[in-house]
Amino acid sequence: MSEHATEPVTYTADVVCLRSGDVLLIERGWPPHKGKLALPGGYVDPGETSRDAAARELLEETGVAVDPADLTLLGVYDAPGRDPRGRFVTEAYMVTVPAGTAARAGDDAAAVRWVPFGDPGDMAFDHGKILRDAAQRQAAARS
Repeated sequence: MSEHATEPVTYTADVVCLRSGDVLLIERGWPPHKGKLALPGGYVDPGETSRDAAARELLEETGVAVDPADLTLLGVYDAPGRDPRGRFVTEAYMVTVPAGTAARAGDDAAAVRWVPFGDPGDMAFDHGKILRDAAQRQAAARS
């Protein structure tokens, strides 16, 4: 039997929230990546599913309320080094909200922005990869 070094794993959830060709991003208010754009998301609390955490974090950070059942799992992102704070594993979800859905900054978001889905700019963490995966998922669904 081999011994394996262990590293604490932090479980998080992120949301790709789409509206009329735009994606909802937050400006991070805290390190790491303070000031950079990121997907709304955060920690999965004890006793909570990642789907419920994703809906809760979206509401807390942006004021956008969605039913957790409306979130579609996009994927699990667990590459070592994806977060400078340590080993973070996230489940990313997608949801489309109605045109005209308003958002406001809350919780640890310094600001919120609806930006063109295809051109989000420089992103924190691996959130650019998550958005590329979401775009591929949408393209495949249209085919």
